[in-house]
Amino acid sequence: MNKTLSTSLSVIIGLALAGGIFFAGSMYARANVYGPAMMFSNNWNNNQAYGPSVMNRNRGYHMGPGMTFAPGASAGAGNYGRNNGTNPDSTPLTVEQAKQAAEKYIQSFNLSGLETGEVMIFDNNAYVVIKESDTGLGAFELLVDPASQIAYPEYGPNMMWNLKYGGPGHGSMMAGNGGMMGGWNYQYQIPSDVSAELTVTPEQAVQYAQQYLDNNYAGATAATDPLPFYGYYTLAFEKDGQIVGMLSINGYNGHIFLHTWHGTFIEEDE
Repeated sequence: MNKTLSTSLSVIIGLALAGGIFFAGSMYARANVYGPAMMFSNNWNNNQAYGPSVMNRNRGYHMGPGMTFAPGASAGAGNYGRNNGTNPDSTPLTVEQAKQAAEKYIQSFNLSGLETGEVMIFDNNAYVVIKESDTGLGAFELLVDPASQIAYPEYGPNMMWNLKYGGPGHGSMMAGNGGMMGGWNYQYQIPSDVSAELTVTPEQAVQYAQQYLDNNYAGATAATDPLPFYGYYTLAFEKDGQIVGMLSINGYNGHIFLHTWHGTFIEEDE
């Protein structure tokens, strides 16, 4: 082999090795910068970029106010509801005002086949269930601000665990990059193939909720009629015969998400 050819091969091999080292170093740096959040963040995954996979929907995530807890877990110090930015001097809404705000919200997005369901009035906000007219299932949950009387999507499971109307997925009604949560009013193609069948039964959901309450709020009792949504249940809980809070139960792993934003209960209309 002549000297020129030998030198050329050495240069080519050197460049190849340098390129390989650079590529490996870049990937390592990205992995350490973004970490697990990039690989398995919220409802996104590397294999299904359009929404929650079976693996991810079975995991507990935290987003916004509140925390998720495995069945039977203890939350430590806490309370039934906190004032998260709502004006404490605002006059609580009436049931009718809350319904009107929710209906206006539905109309503003030209959503058909949906209607208002249960309404609960708290001093921080009003809670309104939007349900499907034909199935009777819960579609999504709204909060209504008492000062502005404007409805908006509830935090927590309504955005994270809702497989049909929530989460950053294909057809999402509350995607963070637009839609009902993002405020970009454009038409969505709501997925029609999402199953409402949950592996956690309503009875199990109540059991998990009661275990959580027994560990964290002595004397509190979970309601026995959890409302099913696409991916989870929501129910209220009482103490001394009075509603004192709400929580949601993941429909696939039983994880608990405590609602911390309602405040003091005033009245309800079913």
